[in-house]
Amino acid sequence: MTSLVIQTAFLGDVVLTTPLLEALAARHGPVDVVTTPAAAPLIETHPAVRRVIPYDKKGRDRGLGGLYRLARALRAERYECAYLPHRSLRTALAAWLARIPRRVGFDDGWRSLYTDVRGRAKQGHEIDRVLALAGVAMHRARPALHVTLADRAATEGFLREHGIRERFVALAPGSIWGSKRWPYYRELAERLAGRVEILVVGGPEDAGLAAEITAAVARSGGRAVSGCGRLTVRQAAEAIRRAAVLVTNDSAPLHLAQAVDTPTVAIFGSTVPSFGFGPRGPRDQVVEVDGLPCRPCSAHGPPSCPLGHHLCMKSLSVQDVLHAIEETGALRRRD
Repeated sequence: MTSLVIQTAFLGDVVLTTPLLEALAARHGPVDVVTTPAAAPLIETHPAVRRVIPYDKKGRDRGLGGLYRLARALRAERYECAYLPHRSLRTALAAWLARIPRRVGFDDGWRSLYTDVRGRAKQGHEIDRVLALAGVAMHRARPALHVTLADRAATEGFLREHGIRERFVALAPGSIWGSKRWPYYRELAERLAGRVEILVVGGPEDAGLAAEITAAVARSGGRAVSGCGRLTVRQAAEAIRRAAVLVTNDSAPLHLAQAVDTPTVAIFGSTVPSFGFGPRGPRDQVVEVDGLPCRPCSAHGPPSCPLGHHLCMKSLSVQDVLHAIEETGALRRRD
């Protein structure tokens, strides 16, 4: 029996779903997954996945027409069970319209459209909460990604071409939520420039931020390159794997680093790790300000600070982040 997982949330959410895919595959064999076109490359190479079905919910598949087309395609596959970690009406309707006999979702989702309802824990990590859909518990489970030999070769060639050697620092300054962006990545890069090379990772939308950082490093006499929009998402994951440490906001690169076991310095502002999306590796560090009464201000972090001061991020200094990098041990000399 091939199970179906529908996960069309943000890129990081899809990465955090990989332990669920592994748990389901261990029972019944590789699963099929409906996800966004952006996330599809990340999981189509995963051994727990038989097939990825892209669903462009904001593009060609938007609206009721796209939803009905998806449902018809799923109905033709005659799945017996669908797991629905994303608590969206669209996801629930897709499984219901596809007439999948067993539909497993969370109690804070669309219960009337599910046949099996699981309690969603209020505390704990998102990975553990999602695993509850399969009724399993795994001690400190980590996400996993699988890149191809071609991805590795392309990434190695990119880094070599730009003179980026081993033990470089990766920076991920972007986020689709403006209030999650720490504003001092350029200054951090300038401080690091005399010690290590720097790679900036992110999507094409982060190219402007990356250009400011690489230009500042060049003026400081260091070496930095932007992979934003120049590396595919799997190549970016491979680049992060090769980094000594990743410094990131609460955004998708954080979860990519967790999946490839790279030490992570995660900077949290408008959101907090207790939401369940923080790093959980033994060397990982979280940088955040304590005692700010307006924090957290929303589940995802608004586009800008509702109060106009953005103290949750502006209060975090470059020295705070440098100290966290040192605490990971990533830049210590190896004998």
